[in-house]
Amino acid sequence: MNRREFLAAGSAVAAASAIPSFALADDKTIQVYSGSDNNIIDFWNNTIRPAFEKANPGLKLKLADAGDDNGLRAIADRALAALKSKADPQADMFENFDTRLPVGGVEAGLWVSFSADNVPSYAKINRAAIDMPQQLPYRGSQVLLAYDKTKLDPKDAPKTWEQLVAWVKKNPGQFIYNRPDKGGSGGNFVRRAIHEVNGRDPSKFTISNFSADYAEKSLTPAWAVLKDMAPFLYEKGAYTSGNTQSIQLLSQGVVTMVPVWSDQVLQAMTQGVLPETTGLVQLTDLALCGGFARLTVFANGANKDAALKLAEFLLTSEMQSAVITQIGGFPGVTWDNVAADLREKYKDVVPNSIPTFPGGDWNVAINDGWYRNVATGLARG
Repeated sequence: MNRREFLAAGSAVAAASAIPSFALADDKTIQVYSGSDNNIIDFWNNTIRPAFEKANPGLKLKLADAGDDNGLRAIADRALAALKSKADPQADMFENFDTRLPVGGVEAGLWVSFSADNVPSYAKINRAAIDMPQQLPYRGSQVLLAYDKTKLDPKDAPKTWEQLVAWVKKNPGQFIYNRPDKGGSGGNFVRRAIHEVNGRDPSKFTISNFSADYAEKSLTPAWAVLKDMAPFLYEKGAYTSGNTQSIQLLSQGVVTMVPVWSDQVLQAMTQGVLPETTGLVQLTDLALCGGFARLTVFANGANKDAALKLAEFLLTSEMQSAVITQIGGFPGVTWDNVAADLREKYKDVVPNSIPTFPGGDWNVAINDGWYRNVATGLARG
């Protein structure tokens, strides 16, 4: 689920402007395009680029902002056309893109398939983060539970869905989540309820198995669980308008616990928005949903080999630790491949699983169903 909101008008502009901005490829500069937010662009320019260029004399890294996914897709379409005509795609790597697009790209051989043969540290990657061989996960984020340790002893923090529901009911007014269509922390809390009533089996939900009848059957029990919980929430059934507002209510001491995105809450703690007395916990029976940003390398890129060196560099302990400390992300590698002090600091949030939930028609069904069946008195808007 996309937790950030983009302006639709800006998407069209970005897609149109991305294509003319191709740099001429040479044997020294790796051309990377990103559709991520400004904090990720800054991370690449201020941390990754200087470190990579220092470690690889003679190689340069140039990162361009493609605007968003539409911008990346426009570049990918052009690269696929270049592959068919054996021309230079004038791009080497994407940051955060799904190689299922453009349609036919994988079958045509547009993307490099990653393995230990071309990326020696491939074995370090968290197996749960691997989706398909044409994508290399290097950073992630996941929804956690953040709580006030001055009000809730860490040893009593709920570790399972059953314990969480029991805690919410025992502590009325001390828990809140945001509307599922206004941010992924609340949206994935709702999805955790859906997983719970469907045997804690995320594989039951895919893009291809959606139907109105199946959605009705699989989602309806979750609405009953969430509606039953509603009177015990903050103000007997209030919901925040987004991820940030949930963090604000926690920081102000208004509530004791909220679902949060891992990167947002870690940054909030680092920046002092949340106090050191903030605790983090992940459910151990089945974690809340998350996702990974994945690198893709063009098989026909002029600097393919250099781009693979960059992919390997991003899996080093130095860069993976920086993902945690600088942008509040989760590592793409297993946690035993990051600095020991960070493993100890965040041991309570290291996930045993990283469930995902498909988008598309499922998003519409979940959001509509939640408003109709759970927050029945809440005006949508």
